[in-house]
Amino acid sequence: MSQDRKSRFVIAWAGASTEEEAAPAVVRRTRQRTKAQMGCAWVSDGNPVYAEQIKKVYRDPQHTGKPGRPRLVLRTDVRLTQGVKQREHGRVIGLTVRAVLGQAASGAVCVCEERLNGVLRDRLNCLTRKTHAFAKRSDTWDAAVGLCLFEHNWLTPHKALRQRQAGLPDGRKYLRRTPAMAVSLTDHVWTWEEFLSL
Repeated sequence: MSQDRKSRFVIAWAGASTEEEAAPAVVRRTRQRTKAQMGCAWVSDGNPVYAEQIKKVYRDPQHTGKPGRPRLVLRTDVRLTQGVKQREHGRVIGLTVRAVLGQAASGAVCVCEERLNGVLRDRLNCLTRKTHAFAKRSDTWDAAVGLCLFEHNWLTPHKALRQRQAGLPDGRKYLRRTPAMAVSLTDHVWTWEEFLSL
């Protein structure tokens, strides 16, 4: 996810039977897909696998001019903030926010990710429980999730991202924006026709 709490942009995803198996691929793909492989602000639950993988993936060679392989150093622009829930008898009674790497991000809660998970389950039968619409191959699953996330990032304007602007047609006061527009990947809301003819 992107750093700005309002413009949640899904960069990478992976499917696996456990979070520990999926996390390495997600962290690696996120670094590959970000501009100049820069660091970013990560927000996760208390699972230690993210800290392990971020520390492993976000290292760059530090050239000293000496012969031999340069030492790998963790980037200074990568951050990890964890929101850890406290439970009592199965009920959430509090949330502890901790900075694992760098400075803590504001609003370190995973509610936006959980809401997006709910949207994916609502739209994709292969993700619902007790379903007959199985994605029997990982390629099929990746294509279905990728298409749904493309719609979320590029085709669907989000109310939290709108900007007040004068001179819009039809007397509108706000410019509708998608997460892709919020992170400057495009200057307009895409259509399915535009996507399918690209």
